[in-house]
Amino acid sequence: MKSSYKERIARRLTLVTALIFFLVFLLIYLVASYTVVLSIDHELQLEIVEHQEEFFIDEREVRFLHQGEWEEMEHAQIHLNPIFIEVVDLEGNSLDRSPNLEENHLVFSFSKSRSQKAWQTKIGSLEVRQRQVPLFTSGKQVGYLLLAKSFADARELLNNLRSVLLLIYPLILVTLYFSMRYLAGKSIEPLEVISQKTNQITQQNLNERIPDSGTNDEIGQLTKAINNLLGRLEQAIQREKQFTSDASHELRTPLSVLRGTLEVLIRKPRTTEEYGLKIKAVLASIDQMSAIIDQLLALARVENGQNLVKEELELIAFSEEFVDKIATEKGYKIQFQSEVGIPIYVRTHEKSLEMILHNLVENGFKYGSEDGVVFFRVGRSEKATIEIIDSGRGIDSVHLEQIFDPFFRVQEAVDLGIPGTGLGLAIVKKLAQESGISLSVTSEKGKGSSFRLDFNEAS
Repeated sequence: MKSSYKERIARRLTLVTALIFFLVFLLIYLVASYTVVLSIDHELQLEIVEHQEEFFIDEREVRFLHQGEWEEMEHAQIHLNPIFIEVVDLEGNSLDRSPNLEENHLVFSFSKSRSQKAWQTKIGSLEVRQRQVPLFTSGKQVGYLLLAKSFADARELLNNLRSVLLLIYPLILVTLYFSMRYLAGKSIEPLEVISQKTNQITQQNLNERIPDSGTNDEIGQLTKAINNLLGRLEQAIQREKQFTSDASHELRTPLSVLRGTLEVLIRKPRTTEEYGLKIKAVLASIDQMSAIIDQLLALARVENGQNLVKEELELIAFSEEFVDKIATEKGYKIQFQSEVGIPIYVRTHEKSLEMILHNLVENGFKYGSEDGVVFFRVGRSEKATIEIIDSGRGIDSVHLEQIFDPFFRVQEAVDLGIPGTGLGLAIVKKLAQESGISLSVTSEKGKGSSFRLDFNEAS
């Protein structure tokens, strides 16, 4: 079973802090040890400076410049800051030593005499730190002076320090772990609230939101992100419900016509002309359903498609070819206008742009003026643009945002019997979004509409 998130946070923080404390305690111990040793070595150096010139050797006999040297307290006893001194000849044979050495001798080493560095050794059971320096008489080396100072007090101090550090280390870690665990629990409380509230939101209450903490920290940003996600989900589900309802409604109408026509046909025998008329009505209903299904499939492909691959396209040449093609195929009167005389290069998906323009031109002729002319204008202001302008019925300002919704049709167009599924502009909007094209529309009732596409030009 996996541990909770706050447990993992507490363990990780405790582990990192434990390592930091270990390094700090180790540094404290090493600094204390170095300081103690440095202090003793300094005292040894002072003793060497003080005593090195007081001893001289005369025919293997040690003599003193000041009588009573061995009677000094530091050389006579071992209980109060003792200094141990021994004089040896060039071979290391003891010539004389301080009384506090009793039967013991200091350690003589030829290698230590060359380096003259202090080292730790033992006099019996007593740990000491020792130095060894040469002795000269009349400029000639005649022996060595060995000095040592007790390390017992320093060792006790370092042992006590180590024991204290080892004792408080686990206590600190235990205290730290529970403190980290408590603080981690308090830190993730807002996440638990968010999780509980999110689990309570279902498809039936998607309008609910997680309470905003009012801060702009990570928790506040997470709350806003989840609320934005819920908003998008709510809109998507509402659109899907509306789409399903509209699709059912749009398909129900031609199916009802189809069923009614067939029921009339089977009631009694009909003439050949009557059968022909009814079959044409049935075919018209089938064509209407086929158009709706084709548009639904096109819209589904746009909504579920992957990111479109954009390529560089010369907009003026592409537009001229498109206008010539659709004018020839459909017999439309399209007036092409180019406001610039140099090529305009944009990055877009060619097939998507062709479908967008096809639907907009179809829409212009379907709802256009009686003279049947649509203006196709290519230009550049801040960005490369295409405008498709008709001089038809126009659109009320209240409907300008709705015309891009699937299956939306202005009631006037339905009453006039203008054919359509209400999906063309929805497909245009989706394709424009996928292609990174900005789509806008302006319209005035009774004067016509203008659909504008703004492109990001190729660099």
